[in-house]
Amino acid sequence: LDPPLHEFLPNITELSVRVAVAESRGEKREGDLRMLQAVHKLHEQNPMLGLRGVRLGVVIPGLFEMQSRAILEAAAERIKAGGVPRVEIMVPLVANVQEFETVKQAIIQVARDVRAETGVHLEFLVGTMIELPRAALTAGQIAEAAEFFSFGTNDLTQTTWGFSRDDVEAAFFSAYLEKGIFGVSPFESIDREGVGELIKIAAERGRAERPGLKLGICGEHGGDPDSVHFFEEVGLDYVSCSPFRVPVARLEAGRSVAED
Repeated sequence: LDPPLHEFLPNITELSVRVAVAESRGEKREGDLRMLQAVHKLHEQNPMLGLRGVRLGVVIPGLFEMQSRAILEAAAERIKAGGVPRVEIMVPLVANVQEFETVKQAIIQVARDVRAETGVHLEFLVGTMIELPRAALTAGQIAEAAEFFSFGTNDLTQTTWGFSRDDVEAAFFSAYLEKGIFGVSPFESIDREGVGELIKIAAERGRAERPGLKLGICGEHGGDPDSVHFFEEVGLDYVSCSPFRVPVARLEAGRSVAED
């Protein structure tokens, strides 16, 4: 559960109107009313920096355990069927190693339970997304517990620049591009001097603590040619992106390796 909570919840305005109209007609819609109360309780002024990612797993008992159990039980079924699943459980939006360790221990306990219930030996990795500047700067500490990193470049760009992507692209990006402040949107091509430097620092510090640490990126930058070349330069192992960007990503990954 990496995206902000509001992406999973009903629109608060539409829900409020529906409840108000029902009340004006003397109708009882207990389900809508309970949902509205829940939405009000979870409403946030700045959901991109609110209760999301690892924070949900820390404060809502059983949430990440439920998701981990689903993944591990599915892996056990594949193993019984003769498959060889490569399971990687990624904890999002980690800011410090203590958050990660708290959730990782819960996942490990779930794995013990699933092994006892199924009789299947499960091998899996638990890693994290690096989406916050603090996580990048403390990557050495996080790598003590995390078995792989995936750089969430969309959120890392937002949190490094202090932008809310949903708001700023329409609000002032065109002016910044016209005035030459941006050569290209930092959400389209990686900002090498800022976001890219954080990725480089995190890669170096992470691998200094855990040699061979698997590193990749998750974000639209994975389909941008210039960004793919940068990721090769700093030693990342893979890129991921939207399906329609995959052909470009594969082509540029091949070119970047060939150039080396």
